[in-house]
Amino acid sequence: MVMSVEARSATRATIPEVEHHVAYVNGTSLHYVSAGSGGSPILLVHGFPESWWTFHRLIPLLAKGHQVFAVDLRGFGHSAVAGEDFGGAMAADDLHQLIRYLAVGPMHVLAQDISGGSVYRLASAHPELVRSLIGVETGLAGFGLEGFADVVHGGSWHIGALAAPGIADLLFAGRERKVLGDWAFPTMTRVEGAVDEADLDEFVRVFAREGGWRGAAGLYRSMLSEGDEFRAKAVVSLTMPMLAVGTYGGPFTARTLAQISAGPVSTIEFDGVGHHVALEAPDRLAQVIDDFLTDADG
Repeated sequence: MVMSVEARSATRATIPEVEHHVAYVNGTSLHYVSAGSGGSPILLVHGFPESWWTFHRLIPLLAKGHQVFAVDLRGFGHSAVAGEDFGGAMAADDLHQLIRYLAVGPMHVLAQDISGGSVYRLASAHPELVRSLIGVETGLAGFGLEGFADVVHGGSWHIGALAAPGIADLLFAGRERKVLGDWAFPTMTRVEGAVDEADLDEFVRVFAREGGWRGAAGLYRSMLSEGDEFRAKAVVSLTMPMLAVGTYGGPFTARTLAQISAGPVSTIEFDGVGHHVALEAPDRLAQVIDDFLTDADG
């Protein structure tokens, strides 16, 4: 395995079980953490408003039996700030080159939330690199995800605000703690105390850097424009094993994956858990993932 160079910038939030790295790929720098030394490799890809830190309780549990990697997407966390041209296709290219760079062979890939589109692009273009696909509270444009932007029918205002050029910097920059601490996490979690002050400090800190909202803005712009492309891709179904984990969104993730998979999709829904599953129910999520990976590897 070819490991990356160590991150040169200090990482304020960490856990003893991980090592921090920076991979220089695809014209950018991607921060990622690694843990575990045995078993099949799994790559954890966060959503919004998150970074690798959303998996910090899950990683030590999975690392008992797997090589675990968790990446900050371009524009998020400690990875390079995204340009104005960033979107889901570029994020998929970043992930492709990161997997090649890690040189651990095909990986199980977990997509949380808005990263689902980029991971679908990765799995469609490079199925030889994706051993299995795990969707956690995620969906795809073209298969109903755009509905979450429809405020008339219960969708969320933040999608349009992030997708509109310049609006995120206008509305959110300098107000990160209010946006994340008073709105985002309280409205999307169900387990009291799952996102504590230390968690909030870390998420606020990385979004508060110059250009810190561009990554999220790029992914949401893509979400609103790639539906036709994804429906065309789905004519060729993916053959790797899939697991759909739903909570807050009910069966939405399972219905989405079923439309892109050539075979049956393993599904589970957690009661009493909100959208940020890895922060709210890491023990339960780790057990489900471990059982699924055991079957997939077998």
